[in-house]
Amino acid sequence: MPHAFHRSRFTKLKALFGRFALLLGLTAGSLHASAGPNVIVILVDDMGYGDIAAHGNPITRTPHLDKLHSESIRLTDFHVDPTCSPTRAALMTGRYPHRVGVWHTIAGGNHLRIGEITMADVFKANGYRTGMFGKWHLGSNFPYRPMDRGFDTWLGQGDGGTGSTDDMFLNDRVNDHYLSQGEWKKIDGWGEEVFFHAAMDFIRDSKKAGKPFFTYLCTYSPHTPITLPEKNPPAPHLAKIDRGSAFFHASIERIDSLIGKLRSFLDDEGLDRDTMMVFLTDNGGTMGVSRFNAGMRERKGSVYEGGHRVPCFIHWPGGGWGQARDVSSLHAHIDLLPTFVDLCQLKLPHPVDFDGRSFRDLLTNPAAQAPERTLMVEVQRTYVPQKNRAYAAMSARWRLINGQELYDLKTDPRQNFNLLYQHPEVASRLMDEYERYWLEVSPGDRERPIAIAGDPRDPETFLHSSDWYLPSPPWNHQLVAQGPRQCGTWWMRVAKPGNYVFEARRWPREAAAPLAGVPEIRKTIDSWDARGGKPGLIYGGPKPEFKALPVASVRLTVGRKVLSCPVTAEDDAARFEIELQETSPFEVKAELLDADGKTLAGAYYVYCRKLDS
Repeated sequence: MPHAFHRSRFTKLKALFGRFALLLGLTAGSLHASAGPNVIVILVDDMGYGDIAAHGNPITRTPHLDKLHSESIRLTDFHVDPTCSPTRAALMTGRYPHRVGVWHTIAGGNHLRIGEITMADVFKANGYRTGMFGKWHLGSNFPYRPMDRGFDTWLGQGDGGTGSTDDMFLNDRVNDHYLSQGEWKKIDGWGEEVFFHAAMDFIRDSKKAGKPFFTYLCTYSPHTPITLPEKNPPAPHLAKIDRGSAFFHASIERIDSLIGKLRSFLDDEGLDRDTMMVFLTDNGGTMGVSRFNAGMRERKGSVYEGGHRVPCFIHWPGGGWGQARDVSSLHAHIDLLPTFVDLCQLKLPHPVDFDGRSFRDLLTNPAAQAPERTLMVEVQRTYVPQKNRAYAAMSARWRLINGQELYDLKTDPRQNFNLLYQHPEVASRLMDEYERYWLEVSPGDRERPIAIAGDPRDPETFLHSSDWYLPSPPWNHQLVAQGPRQCGTWWMRVAKPGNYVFEARRWPREAAAPLAGVPEIRKTIDSWDARGGKPGLIYGGPKPEFKALPVASVRLTVGRKVLSCPVTAEDDAARFEIELQETSPFEVKAELLDADGKTLAGAYYVYCRKLDS
């Protein structure tokens, strides 16, 4: 009987030692000068399988993706997770997201566990220059940022998206501030253009340095909220549909154009033949599903096929793979890293138990057959793991949904006919595979992330309400602007004993607003949203509501220390200086209090830095 997932044959003791070695920096440096190709991975946010013209979409015009499709090996039964961060964690590690501690997109559930080796770690250890451009969504503080996880170069905005609580307050994807190597930098242009142009600069610099490159290029679009530099999408074919959908399709078409520019750039630089390009998306379809979904059931967030089956094109002119073709066997995001290791002749910094497996043979040999396997996808956005909830156990032919529904994809790709009682032996086998999977990946997957303050690599730790371990915490600036009466905590530790300053705020620092007031600033209008407005806050529409809270004092709890500080109507923050001797983890909580000492809400933003000795 096939096992639920393929595992590399390394002992767990060696793997555990290797992870500690990586964390301590013992594996730094190049292990191996790779003879393989350059690699570009393009990951588009919230674009579905059916949003490409080559897949039959009647609205979106994607000539450059269509061309890539016609020249690539296409994995036609390729799966990711139904939501964002889990997909990115699995892609980066070759391991199921719950195994690496990622189970949500907010509430700290989006932090890739420290010690997990990433795709960037592997390429870097083999002499590649590594660059990440765009959406990370696997942690915004040291030691979770891209530059802490193997990337030499990093350009991004909010970890969870433009407008999230860790993003610059008035960013709207046009003429914004960006995190460049962890420092904010103003760059003009539409966000995705900024990322593609930065990626091309990185590639050009790698060529000049005579080094191979790994480029991870992740768009924030067409994920909502959708903004563009022009008031109306200029394409005439989009004029007949509703404005929101028009902006959605226009965003995809802009990204398509950028992919065309990137390919032309590679050709001009003489890099096309020696560069492998992989295109995929991070979950099933969203705004375009109602018009065309390639015959699949449901959408993003669902464990039915439409929630997690996505396009995957692999293009390498120098690979000697022959003509473009479809590969119809079952594959997933967890397979890409093992495949890169195989194709690019990479050596691992330490042994890794991959859940995915290499499909190199299927690329190099059209007659090769994939061995039988079972794969899992699930949605566990709960604060206690819930077995048998929102999962799909997948074989090449069958899909078992939540242990209650069984579909034959060979005869019923739309998943209309439940065959659970007609094929109990198939259902039983897939249930057994799910049991094994659950026992392996669920323990410890809800551990809280721990930010490290006072490390020279990240002089100031920025804590924000998106990471509160609460159901539906205020995860973007627009929600915070409404003043929700929620209060959560963070976990952190300090790199070194000493005196630390904690700065608790109602509004982020750049908003320049008092604790008891509202911001007066408004962004110069340079973008338009899908509703026809000129956004002040990207999630807030033309006139976001800024709710004032009658803050009279702030209470800060750091481990066992509890301090209070009265504030005036003009104070924009409450500042606390605390001596911290222990370097073990502790909990942090900041509360905004009224004149009677009652909690109004948590301080949505807290900054922490070590005082100079």
